[in-house]
Amino acid sequence: MFKIAIVGASTLLGRELKESLADSPLAVADINLFDGEESRGQLDQIGDEITFVQEIEDDSFENIDFTFFCGSPELTLKHLRTALRSGTTVLDLSGALDQQEGVLTAAPWLTPITPDLFTAAVAPAHPAALALALLFNRLQSAVKLHSAATTLLLPASEFGQAAMDELHQQTLSLLSFKDMPREVFDAQTAFNVLSGFGESAKAKLTAAETRIRRNFAALLPATVPTLAVQAVQAPVFHGLVFSVAVELAEPVELRTLEEALSGEHIDLVLEDTDSPSNLAATGQDDVLVRLKAERNGEAQGRVSRFWLWAATDNLRLSAQNAVACALELRLLRPKGKVQ
Repeated sequence: MFKIAIVGASTLLGRELKESLADSPLAVADINLFDGEESRGQLDQIGDEITFVQEIEDDSFENIDFTFFCGSPELTLKHLRTALRSGTTVLDLSGALDQQEGVLTAAPWLTPITPDLFTAAVAPAHPAALALALLFNRLQSAVKLHSAATTLLLPASEFGQAAMDELHQQTLSLLSFKDMPREVFDAQTAFNVLSGFGESAKAKLTAAETRIRRNFAALLPATVPTLAVQAVQAPVFHGLVFSVAVELAEPVELRTLEEALSGEHIDLVLEDTDSPSNLAATGQDDVLVRLKAERNGEAQGRVSRFWLWAATDNLRLSAQNAVACALELRLLRPKGKVQ
């Protein structure tokens, strides 16, 4: 039986990870919940068993096989050294480590994880980068890509519970003609779409955009064209939605694109009435995708430009990818005793 620690267990992502673990082969593991001092003693549940969130101590990671960091980057950096010294396998979902030396950006659905003696930790890829990489990995196996650009509509849950609460309070304040809270975004996000936040914002839209671009490049070979990315903040609580414009090197039949995109982890929507949305994607394991061709005088049934409108549950996809990483890494964990 493996022992697992979830650091940041009371966060949105921590709770989603706990549910994903319960639905995986790691459900039988001994799972320990940790968070900052403000969450100490908070009651929680793992399966049918009631437990509580513990404060992190110096020996919290002893004999732990996998430690998932799901809280803030600051919480990860505060306890990383202690975790590494204990010998646990670190999986960072907070975004604090994916630029550090010896940290692998991982997505087992695309490529196997190949750690070496110098691998300090594994960073499961950002869900937006993973969703885009899944799509382009399928496309580049069937057609030659020329260029691509995407606009990402990020939900408030991208920046945690505090951002969700602020969007909620802003909405109520606007409807009742009161002053709006601005601690997280330093801007009006309710009923608004933003390409940037205020100077005092705790959330950093450019940082999320940079991480997505960096993770996408790490997941795919150099033969895939560089993806132009623009992230905007949408006035929604949950669910990632994005629009992708793709140009091919030469026209192909529309059926070729549909066949390339179909498969595991991608749900290709064929009817306009079932358009992918953040609400439709909530709780779904797959990336929902609608393909729309742009015809520019090509022969009947052939296209060189097209659009992808896609949606995914950002928290669930992130948790599913983290669990997939742990399932692959468990083969590398030492078993038994050295005689």
